[in-house]
Formats: sequence, structure tokens, C-alpha cells
Amino acid sequence: MKLSELAKSVGLSVSGQDGCDALVTGLALDSRKVQSGFLFAALAGTQVHGREFIQMAIANGAVAILSDQMIMGCQIPVLVATDPARKLAQMASIIYPGSPQNIIAVTGTNGKSSTVEFLRQIWQNTGRRAACIGTLGVTTDAGVIPLGYTTPDCIALHQNLSELAKQDVTDCAIEASSHGLDQRRMDAVVLSAAGFSNLTQDHFDYHNDFADYFSAKQRLFLELLPDNFPVAINVDDQYGAKLADICQQKGLMVWRVGWSGVEVKLLEIQPMTHGQKLHLRVMGDEHTIILPLVGEFQASNALLALALSIQTGTAIVQALSALEKLIGVRGRLELAGMSRSQVPVLVDFAHSPDGLKKLLQSVRPHTKERVILVFGCGGDRDQKKRPLMGKIASEFADVVIVTDDNPRAENPQKIRTAILATAPDAIEIADREQAIAYAIERSMKDDLIVIAGKGHEQGQIVGNQVFEFDDVQVARQLLEKAK
Repeated sequence: MKLSELAKSVGLSVSGQDGCDALVTGLALDSRKVQSGFLFAALAGTQVHGREFIQMAIANGAVAILSDQMIMGCQIPVLVATDPARKLAQMASIIYPGSPQNIIAVTGTNGKSSTVEFLRQIWQNTGRRAACIGTLGVTTDAGVIPLGYTTPDCIALHQNLSELAKQDVTDCAIEASSHGLDQRRMDAVVLSAAGFSNLTQDHFDYHNDFADYFSAKQRLFLELLPDNFPVAINVDDQYGAKLADICQQKGLMVWRVGWSGVEVKLLEIQPMTHGQKLHLRVMGDEHTIILPLVGEFQASNALLALALSIQTGTAIVQALSALEKLIGVRGRLELAGMSRSQVPVLVDFAHSPDGLKKLLQSVRPHTKERVILVFGCGGDRDQKKRPLMGKIASEFADVVIVTDDNPRAENPQKIRTAILATAPDAIEIADREQAIAYAIERSMKDDLIVIAGKGHEQGQIVGNQVFEFDDVQVARQLLEKAK
């Protein structure tokens, strides 16, 4: 597409006339990824502004620049926008056209990955070609392609949506992170519906406070979703209850989900060894199903997916039947194995205070004796949550082992000390593998072990290096060695 046509299509004009007829063949946010014919988006970053890399982009073949300011002396045309990130998203949808017909976005602090994967499975189990995009990557029935971000940048997102459309995928669920929403990564995605799981303390290294965090989440419903479109919201969460009222006032078709739900109401949970029996009411009719997943929060995520699938065309009976076939998400209460004493070792991604609390509360009904917890906190992230998580661990687990998570550039001892300040009876073992081994060795019949914080991650970040480390694989190796 000609630069002048692309600019006009998103409501921008090109400075000067030279280069207006240049053919734009692609887009890039990273100057190193610029190829001949690309438009380079020189946007403000958290550390440095993209204008610092314009000359490198030009050297690599850029034919135009998009920015929030005029670039004096630039040899190629510059498109200036007050909200360039939004304009880039619109351009991406044009340069990389096509997407599945039914796209649902799910936001919230915890549960996004599980909800979108459960949606994908419900659709697949009802005969539709489906995919989901999020923390784990792009997932289809063919497998998973890692992406590296919960919500990919708008260019990668539209490239993947376009590719999915070429594969005849009709339904896609996307995780919408607060970062992604705030940075306009999803602004040009045509949505059918949206869901909300919960809002708890996390990402306060990025957001100023809860109000700022909640505001970023609300963009999905108040700015990106047209009026009269369906939304499903977990109203057991205080922010969810508030959001449901806000969405209703906007004119969205709100389904309230959960124990306090209306359209999808959870009536009773009966824990089982490897699952739970759910009694629920869906649109006035009562049903009982066996959900083959452990933990109450898994039930919450499954019911949110159920609601969204029904709202976008899946028959209630079919959707309920699909819930009974769900397979757990990688690193979300994933069973790594059983010890010689038949103690289950579960791995979960819980890395926030609320996530850890819900995790420990969820596994409690599934064990007769002790809950043994192995966890730590990430470095270069919200420091305020460390003592909160230490307190929650002490209150809801019987044995707490504090270890290293991803310390990154921080001193790992400092991170552990902050946790231990509110978990004085916890055992401190810096080496994560040794901590897991200690938990397995000290466990007894009818105990349950939970390894929290990293879930599906396959590396541990120490300084500027990434060491191979997968909680599930490490636990399985230790379990095998102990037999």
C-alpha cells in the first residue's frame, strides 16, 4: 500500500510530498527488525524514545516514520500523531489483514491464560476451528507457538490473527493484559465479546495504584467494545461487581458469573481427588457436571469461559458437555507427579498475593494433611507484594519453603528477606531445585506439595542470564530419583 493511502486510512497526513508514493510493505517497532519498505514506529518507551533509533531504521530500509513528534531533518516522511500507538494498531490491521470471525478478549489479574485456553477447548470440542493467544503463545489444535508476551505488540498480534484466518480458524480468545490495553496493542482488533476475571495487586511497578490499574482494564469494555455487545464478568470479585454495573450503564449485554452470579451462578462445589462436582444454574436452569480440574479458581475460570462461549453462539448443553472434557493449562495447577508416598506435586503460576491465596485455598479441600508450599517472588517487579505473599503463605500453608523465583537484577537474598519478614517460620532455601527436593523428601502420606510462581516458564532469570529451569520437569526428575 502507498504511504499516502495508508496515512489517509488512519486519519493522518504525510509531512512534505517526497516519499508519499513509497510502498509500505511492513511495520516495525524495533529498528533491528526493519526491512526495505517498512514503516518504523518511533514511540516512547519506558526507558528510551524510539526516535533514538531512527537512523538505524533508515539504514535498514525504512521508508517512513510514525511518531508523536516531528523529527527535524529526517530524510524520509514522518507521520505525526497524538496517539501514535493507536494509529500503529490501526495500520497493523490494514497491512496484515484478516482475522477469525469470532474474537473474545479476556482481562483480569489472574485466570486469563486458563480462561482463554478453556474457551479454545470448548470451541474445539463443539466442532469449531479455534485458537487462543496469550502468555503461553498462540495455541491451536496443532500445538503452541511461543510469543514472549501475554498480549503481543499490535504488529505481532495482527500478523498472527491474519495467519490464523488463513488456517480457517473461526474462533479465537485473546488475553488482554493491562500493559497491552494501556499501550493500545488491541485497539484495532474487531471483538465479539469480552470477559473479566478479577483485579488484585500486581504490576504496581507499571501502574501507579489500583485506580490506574482498573482504568487500564476498563478500556477493553468502555473503549474497545461497541455498545450492546456481550460481556461476562466474575462478580465474586469486588472490581468485577463494580465493572458489571459500569458496563450495564454503557449498554453492554452483561452476564454476571460466579457464586454471586445471575446468568451463570455457582451453587455448590464438591471436591474430588482429581476434580470437582459443580452444581450450577445457567440462565435459570440447574445442571450438575464433573469438572476434571482441581481448585475452586479453576471452576471460576471454566464458568467464565462457559458464559462467553454461550454468549457467542455455543449451545448451553454443548458448552456444559465440553467443560467435562477440559484439560488443565500448562503450569496452572499442573500435576507434575506423585511421590513414593502418593503425595501429589502440583505446579502453578500464582505470582501475586491474591493468586497465591486462591491457590492455597483451592488445594486445601484436596488433601487430608499438610499443604507444603515452595515459592519466591520475582526481582525488578512490585516489591510491595513480597511481605503480603509471605503473610498469605504462613496463613494458608502448613509448611512454607521460601526460595528464588526470577531474581533478575536484584539481590535474591533481599527478595527472600522481604518475604521472610512476614513468614518467620518459613524455611529458606535459595536454590530452587534444592527447595523442591526438600519438600518432596519431607512430605508424608496425605500431604500435598505446591510449587508456585513460575508455572509454565522454562527458564530462571538471574542477572542478565536465563538458565534452563522448568518446575514441572525438575519436580518429575526429583520424584523419579526418590523412588
